[in-house]
Amino acid sequence: MEQQPNNQLNIEISEETAEGTYANLAIITHSNAEFVIDFVNVMPGTPKSKVKSRIIFTPMHAKRFMKALEENIDRYEAANGTIQDLEQIEIPMHFGGPTAQA
Repeated sequence: MEQQPNNQLNIEISEETAEGTYANLAIITHSNAEFVIDFVNVMPGTPKSKVKSRIIFTPMHAKRFMKALEENIDRYEAANGTIQDLEQIEIPMHFGGPTAQA
């Protein structure tokens, strides 16, 4: 009897990567060839922030990622209830510039 090839993918993760990186802002840009998502941790009262991680997708993979995220959000909400949207928060895009005073 012929054995079927094993289609299992072995994925490894380093300890540092497994700890994760917190981000509360994602900036998404695209060209005709790729989507770029920059993940940023913006802290209140700080004049500037740095990109913590950049992920580059092909358009096809960006769409597959979006669908996978939608499916996971649907499963989460089915188990835990609807995720409430936050109020519109204005994040200044002039990091480092003067702040207004009342």
